[in-house]
Amino acid sequence: MKKYWKAWSVSLAVVFLLASCAPTAHIEKDDTADFTSYKTYAWIDKDGEGKKDRNRINDLAEQKVRAAVDRELQGSAGWKESKKNPDILLSYDLLVERTVKNQSDPVYSRGFTRTFYNPYRGRFFNVYYPSQFVGYDNRDIPAREGTVTITMTDARTDKAVWQGWSTGEIDSRNMSSKDIETGVRKIFKKFDIAKN
Repeated sequence: MKKYWKAWSVSLAVVFLLASCAPTAHIEKDDTADFTSYKTYAWIDKDGEGKKDRNRINDLAEQKVRAAVDRELQGSAGWKESKKNPDILLSYDLLVERTVKNQSDPVYSRGFTRTFYNPYRGRFFNVYYPSQFVGYDNRDIPAREGTVTITMTDARTDKAVWQGWSTGEIDSRNMSSKDIETGVRKIFKKFDIAKN
């Protein structure tokens, strides 16, 4: 019975750990916008700043964001990319910032054994005292959070009609393609709710 309880508690802890690392997504939309009338989209081109930079990581990130969003819009929403007279203009933003996360670890006392002498029997005997829960060790750990933001603007009115963003913990100074794809997928899981 103890083995089953221990295995169950370990698997539950792993599920909670993975859930806490998963990115969260949020959306805001214009309630007056009619999403059924939107069928085509185009990307807003960047202004060209930084084209002479030696570090061209942004170009790769832009390709990853656009590919992930194109997959979601063309697959689930059935939209098409069109440079001529699109219904929606798309833009994105990537942000990586330093943050501090609070980690709380349980602390247990050490188990120990004491030896006692029984004068009536003339023998020594051992008593084992198991470890006990004492509290939590709380500490702040430096971390990095990456945020992907997708904005949809109505091409006719030039008014933002939908914005989705996803924030999650990342392992490096830049967002990897996996981080970007996961964030975009999380955002567009909520896109169907926004359309209705």
